[in-house]
Amino acid sequence: MKLQSLVLAAATALTMTTAFAVPAGTWSIAAGAHYVDPKSDNGTLDIGLSVDVDGDIQPTISGEYFIANNVGVELLAALPFHHDFDLNNADGTQVLTGKTQHLPPTLSVQYHFDSDNMPMNIKPFVGVGVNYTTFFKERISTGGDLDLDDSVGVAGHVGLDIPFAPTEAFRIDARYMDIKTDATLDGSDIGEIDISPWVYGVAFVKQF
Repeated sequence: MKLQSLVLAAATALTMTTAFAVPAGTWSIAAGAHYVDPKSDNGTLDIGLSVDVDGDIQPTISGEYFIANNVGVELLAALPFHHDFDLNNADGTQVLTGKTQHLPPTLSVQYHFDSDNMPMNIKPFVGVGVNYTTFFKERISTGGDLDLDDSVGVAGHVGLDIPFAPTEAFRIDARYMDIKTDATLDGSDIGEIDISPWVYGVAFVKQF
């Protein structure tokens, strides 16, 4: 349903009357904050415990270069996100706890729309790309050696830029990231953790 929502948003944007708004060769920088909201069911490990991963918010920055009119290539970076997680019995009783940090750099190709009919000259955009997530500082309450593998997956992006100056805007956006990691405890594979979050954010955007 999440990917269907992104496709629907893209299709809606494509129906708008558009005009070239951002010329090729333009750079933009967006600085703000994003909240990583993991999916509600994060999987069941081979040790018979279900996983519940919480969310986190951190400062983010992205740079985008427009390779053609209204078509940009964007790289998203952030400070490390911190996640606590619970390992629960089938009845929901907490058995173990843990924590990890991760960095989720994401590279996307994006199309920015410009509609004369939009209020406040709002400019929607859509994008698709690839997310690479690396995990570190994994901890588990047993004191064992927990390791989470890096993840590579598809990412989708939708958002709105609300201009308040010729080269400046306020951005509201949402991303879907396919993040799945194989977990190892004390050298033994214990299954997959499916985080696959929605990532919600706001940012200040400056074009150059």
